[in-house]
Amino acid sequence: MISKIRTEKEDLVERLGVFMEQKEQLAPVAARILSYIILTGKTGTTFEDLVRDLCASKSTISTHLNHLANLKRILYFTKTGDRKKYYTINEDSIIQSIDAMTESWIFQKELHLEIREYKEKTNQMNSDYDSKFNLDFHDNYIKFLDEVTKSVSTLKSKILEKTLNCNQ
Repeated sequence: MISKIRTEKEDLVERLGVFMEQKEQLAPVAARILSYIILTGKTGTTFEDLVRDLCASKSTISTHLNHLANLKRILYFTKTGDRKKYYTINEDSIIQSIDAMTESWIFQKELHLEIREYKEKTNQMNSDYDSKFNLDFHDNYIKFLDEVTKSVSTLKSKILEKTLNCNQ
């Protein structure tokens, strides 16, 4: 059972890593480190775990850990009597990602509203039905952006509420 879970984690680290390379524009090893840390959870992972499980050199792991720490994507903690650092995901980085997505969606919505308004004005001036713009795509996309923004804002509120409750 443990080897099956380990294999599943390796596969997920790779798949999530590829996704994060593209989405977060991270170097491949940095993306795998971040993925590994995410899948390890609150217990944290050590430098030695990363070197062993990601099959990367100590200098490579060190370089990318420092980069992720500088980006404030990861944090570390220590345990009494243990000289190791345990790396975990910085939950604030999740909020930062949510804020960036939301900002992008709001910009897209504003742009689509302007485009839709322009097309609607053009349609009013054009008597040829076949030449008129179809506004359905913009209506549906604007609705989608409203819904996704609202949904992700709700998620952000829940994350912040949980963080606040844990800190009390």
